Amino acid sequence: MLHVSLRRRISPTSFSCLAFFFTFLTVVPSLKATAQGDLLIAPKRTVFEGRERYKELNVSNIGKDTARYEISLIHYRMKEDGSLEKLSAQDSGILFADSFVRFFPRMVTLSPGESQVVRLQLTQTSAMSNGEYRSHLYFRSVPKQKPLGEIETKKTDSNTFSIKLNAVFGIAVPVIIRVGETTMKVGLSNCSFDKSGLPSVKMTLERVGNMSCYGDITIDHVATSGTVTRVAELKGIAVYTPLEKRQVKLALHPIPGIDYTTGKLHVVYTAKENLSQNSIAQTEVYLN
Repeated sequence: MLHVSLRRRISPTSFSCLAFFFTFLTVVPSLKATAQGDLLIAPKRTVFEGRERYKELNVSNIGKDTARYEISLIHYRMKEDGSLEKLSAQDSGILFADSFVRFFPRMVTLSPGESQVVRLQLTQTSAMSNGEYRSHLYFRSVPKQKPLGEIETKKTDSNTFSIKLNAVFGIAVPVIIRVGETTMKVGLSNCSFDKSGLPSVKMTLERVGNMSCYGDITIDHVATSGTVTRVAELKGIAVYTPLEKRQVKLALHPIPGIDYTTGKLHVVYTAKENLSQNSIAQTEVYLN
């Protein structure tokens, strides 16, 4: 998590630049939160299946300052590029889990190095029909505020003013409930080698069935001599219902001795749940 606090004295002619900076922080908070996060949550996702009724998340502050987080359940829809779009209203294509999950506490305050358990419990399960339900447990950072008696006051002239900006970030953890018989099959299509810039592979990850898929992608280079070398790996790739296709681009490692103009690439997606012959998809891309 990243907290940004900026206090400056600026002239009115500089306000347009500051307004642009504030807009930038509002649009891309998730990028900075991912890059400079101080909140560690394990596991990264929670799945209720069968008779499971209780789950726990371990939340740790790995930063250098005391941090406070509000916890709530929110809804997302996944787009084909893998990004998540926040939903403000019910979506007819998604079964949401928030009505069937209780969690405690709803706010945590963590000192540096401190951890706490967040507990989740299913409720009203008798009202659930078969299918996969999903919401996200959202940890929202709460900016530290100074007590009123400690607020600094400074004299300013009529041509300047003070402004304070606080960028608030959060981390969302999927909470999934599966009821009844679940089916899922994965596939790979439209795989192609892209040699513009860094060598990479473009592909379409496909999902069929009534449950999401979650797994890893590996790419091996197979030389004409038969030598196999792992050249790319990407873990934790999901396709959430009701999305059926997700576009993925994976850069290949520039390994000495690997010639990306000969041989072939062996691409494999392996789902981590509902393990069966339908949970593995693979294809080959020839480089000659």
